[in-house]
Amino acid sequence: MIRRWLSPIAVRLLLFNVLLVFLPVAGSFSLRSFEQQLLDVQERSMVQQARLIAAALSGDTQLDSARARSLIQRLGGHSEARIRIIGRDGAVIADSSIIHPVRLGGEEESDDPVSRKRLLYRIGVALWRAFNTVRDFVERPLPSSTRSAEESAPRGVIRKALEGRYAASLRESSGQRSLTLYSALPVRAGGNGEVIGAVMVSQSTSRILRALWRVRLDTINVFAVSVVVAIVLTLLMAATIARPLIRLRNEADDLLDHRGRLRGTFRGSRRRDEIGDLTRALEKLTARLERHLAFVEGFSADVSHEFKNPLASIRSSAELLAQTGDAEERQLAATIEKEVARLTRLLHAAREVSKVDAAVDMEETKRIDLRSLLSELVQTRGTVELSTPSQPVIVAASEDRLIQAFGNLLDNAISFSPARVVVSVFVDEGEAVVRVDDEGPGIPPEHLERVFDRFFTFRPQRGEHDGLGLAIARAVVEGYGGTIRASNLTPHGARIEVRLPFAKG
Repeated sequence: MIRRWLSPIAVRLLLFNVLLVFLPVAGSFSLRSFEQQLLDVQERSMVQQARLIAAALSGDTQLDSARARSLIQRLGGHSEARIRIIGRDGAVIADSSIIHPVRLGGEEESDDPVSRKRLLYRIGVALWRAFNTVRDFVERPLPSSTRSAEESAPRGVIRKALEGRYAASLRESSGQRSLTLYSALPVRAGGNGEVIGAVMVSQSTSRILRALWRVRLDTINVFAVSVVVAIVLTLLMAATIARPLIRLRNEADDLLDHRGRLRGTFRGSRRRDEIGDLTRALEKLTARLERHLAFVEGFSADVSHEFKNPLASIRSSAELLAQTGDAEERQLAATIEKEVARLTRLLHAAREVSKVDAAVDMEETKRIDLRSLLSELVQTRGTVELSTPSQPVIVAASEDRLIQAFGNLLDNAISFSPARVVVSVFVDEGEAVVRVDDEGPGIPPEHLERVFDRFFTFRPQRGEHDGLGLAIARAVVEGYGGTIRASNLTPHGARIEVRLPFAKG
């Protein structure tokens, strides 16, 4: 069933349709760079907020906690980031998370959207990891301002800011999969520029991750739909293109039997495309071929029948001429009678070959032991030696046809080797094998394949031989699914080997 659908053409169509998934896959690659850009933008925004607050608090010789809290109070919770103002001693003197508990975005905001819980998303992430195209859908790249491990804690960021330097850090949010960005700037006094405190702005990346998760889920959806569409298109194309072509191939394989006789035809198609046109054209071609073969077979039978009457008349005239004419006329009459007899034999043999071709398909077969059949044939031919195995050698065929075929082989061998012919019967590779060996002059190498052709003979004097005995033997053997071949023996002689399949059961 799978091989019917996944033909070579169907596989090529599937590979072509899989191109549909390249677009969503390429889009997934761009998400990493897009995420990095969003993190950089968020960090710059936090730095700008820290600079504005630091500028607002600078000018005094020391930080006023009341002024710091008032400044954050005036912001009114409009900032999505958490803002902390730190005194010179490192203590927090104002914290937006305490002054404005309700925040739009902070360090601990939940970053577990519903999209991440969907099965399709999890499957997509698992496949992504399996193919190792990216590290992870949920792995987050560090922004450009990330520092070493010992500087990653907020305490280290504050310390650097109190030393008069800009500091930034990134760490995982506690109990969450999001990250928290930290940016800190020093607050300087108005006169000598001495550091009197620091401003630290922190913000979770959950909002960015939430947006990216939605994009990823949409990408996975597009990917899944693309795969389904590719499979559906492939099956559709296989059903409309590949399978009809496979059916045509199977019908072509079954059109002729192993002997080249027409036994089937192409079934027409109602399709209105090129495959339908091809099917109908092949159907018409087969019908024309069938009519032509029927005409040829009928013509052969008609010619053979029509030749009988003229040949009979010629033979009668020749016999009368031989009785009434002089010596020269009698000699001519004898030649005429000889050639007429030969033509009669040829016509009879030609009809016999045609009958064999048709009879092999129509006659009832039965189980035959070749040992017994050949023993009967050898008994009527005194110069033939027979070697058989102890076990039966059973084939399925018509007994009359096998007697006809092997009788022709024996007569042919005896005509070249009257003194001795050896017949061997044995089993080889699941087949029944019969070898007929003679001690004659052998077969010229160029004639080893032609000796089974109709009307072919390489004898110097044709005599009574019409060149159809081996042709009839081949027609019978091949009609039952066997093979026949000729070869030469050393130092002289020829061998005809017949192989027939064992009878089933």
